Amino acid sequence: MPDAAELKPATKTGPRSKLSPAPDSVALREYLRKAAALQTKFKDSEALAAYESALKIDPQHYGSLWRAAVLSVSIGNRYSDETRKSAYFAAARQYANRALEGQPEAGESNYAMALALFSQAGLLSARDRLRIFKQLRPHVFLAAERRPDMPEAWQLLGRWYYRVAHYNVLEKLFSRVVLGGYPQGASSKKAMEAMEKAHELDPMRIQYSYDLARMYKYQGRRRRAIAVLQEAIKLPTYTSEDLTINRLCQQLLPPLVRAASRRDRLHARWYERLHTTPKPAARE
Repeated sequence: MPDAAELKPATKTGPRSKLSPAPDSVALREYLRKAAALQTKFKDSEALAAYESALKIDPQHYGSLWRAAVLSVSIGNRYSDETRKSAYFAAARQYANRALEGQPEAGESNYAMALALFSQAGLLSARDRLRIFKQLRPHVFLAAERRPDMPEAWQLLGRWYYRVAHYNVLEKLFSRVVLGGYPQGASSKKAMEAMEKAHELDPMRIQYSYDLARMYKYQGRRRRAIAVLQEAIKLPTYTSEDLTINRLCQQLLPPLVRAASRRDRLHARWYERLHTTPKPAARE
């Protein structure tokens, strides 16, 4: 729940105390309580509306701003229509900008900005996408640094690491020539470590399991991917997004199991041949 100052309530009789909450403060706290309750029920649209109502009372309320940014991205991702996606992602960026104006070094505001930028990048041209990935670098690093307990910050850092680590030749060339250099320090190893951190912090979030399993798969770590997916498909699904990802996990698992079994059979045959091939007789 967003933080709210506890103020002494007004008495029914006598003049209002100076410490009593102003009517707007009472309304603000009510909107914040309502928004938090709606989020726990995964009612993102209603929660966003409650935070927007809170921001009408206090336009600089930090908690409402960064949460509104995150919710805007979450809602936008549900649309297949790029126009609607773009509108929500643009709104998320505006909320994140306002949160950064209030607390430029905070983990939540930087996470909100990094998330908004990362989401917008998927709708842009290749050149603009590369600019966005470079622009969001300090935000995603600061988010994980200032809020190491925030699994979603580590997830986003892992995704950023992996995407940048796999720039193709043209992307690297454009970044060097036009953007003055592409982001340094990214690697598949760092991407997996960041995603493992997100999964460790919240093993019940199926999205982290799916992202981690895919990274393991792409790096040829089938056994690890299989283990993560076998646990993921047992996780409870609370939303339609969870159900979709659960199905993706179920689709990803069988090919990995078959590939691992083929590899085991090949190793077994190789081992058998190695130890059963007769050795040539020694010459007298």
